[in-house]
Amino acid sequence: MSIPRDHKLGELEAPYILKHYLQKPEKHVVLMNIFLKSKDEFFGEISQEPVQDSKRKALIFIHGFNNSFEDVARRAAQITHDIKFKGVPIFYSWPSKGQLGKKAYEFDGNGVQQAIAYLKQFLRDIATKGGFDSIALIAHSMGNRALTEAFISLKNELKVAELKLFKEIILAAPDIDADYFRNSIAPALVNTKAATTLYASSKDLAMIESKKHNGAARAGDSGNGLVILDGIETIDATNADTNLFWGANHAYIADSKDLLNDLYYLIERGQRAFERYLDPVPTKAHPEYWKLK
Repeated sequence: MSIPRDHKLGELEAPYILKHYLQKPEKHVVLMNIFLKSKDEFFGEISQEPVQDSKRKALIFIHGFNNSFEDVARRAAQITHDIKFKGVPIFYSWPSKGQLGKKAYEFDGNGVQQAIAYLKQFLRDIATKGGFDSIALIAHSMGNRALTEAFISLKNELKVAELKLFKEIILAAPDIDADYFRNSIAPALVNTKAATTLYASSKDLAMIESKKHNGAARAGDSGNGLVILDGIETIDATNADTNLFWGANHAYIADSKDLLNDLYYLIERGQRAFERYLDPVPTKAHPEYWKLK
């Protein structure tokens, strides 16, 4: 991967037209080469990958709807660079159609469901063969369906020490039924003891469309159905500094300077929500949530 020297925080630099013909590594975020490895080769290499810290850390990114392999590689590289991650960056690419539209959304919904078993095996291998001291997981949008189901099912299959390697689970704009998340997924996630952070926004146009399509509120929407639960740190990202006129406000986890800074303090500094630059929002019930300033 290439990151240009004059890269701007939150930007995914690319030519406006004819991307594959006009892209230049010195100016754009570019997927330079792909090397096919066997499983043994892959885990052998990442277990020896040099890191910049005394502890060996991994950051795994799981993408959402409408993302090609190249899209995911570029986004994972940009996030890793922007949060100054001092470890081994990894992304998991499940087979998205890489297109917009109702049929493509349904295709991806089937694809991400089928990916659960494969992602589960991959996470098991990362925990048992990766040689890491800690692992952070970030899922975006539809990718949260695969991550949450896969991780929950790992609880009874990993040794306690292996499960504890997963230090952070970050659910960004999860395209999951809010009630199903609240009643089934959240309790099981909390039971794994992994620190879990949920980012949601009421300006996320993709979540609004998903609500219309699925007929139910999404966990990634911070409207009236905002998920606030003990054991999960919920961050209302509505104030994220994304540009409504140039996008759907759905990729704020990667293109918002505020969110990238928050991720830095969460992943690299290990700070909980009350320690970061967030505004606490008291509620009538016990759990509070936080808002971006």
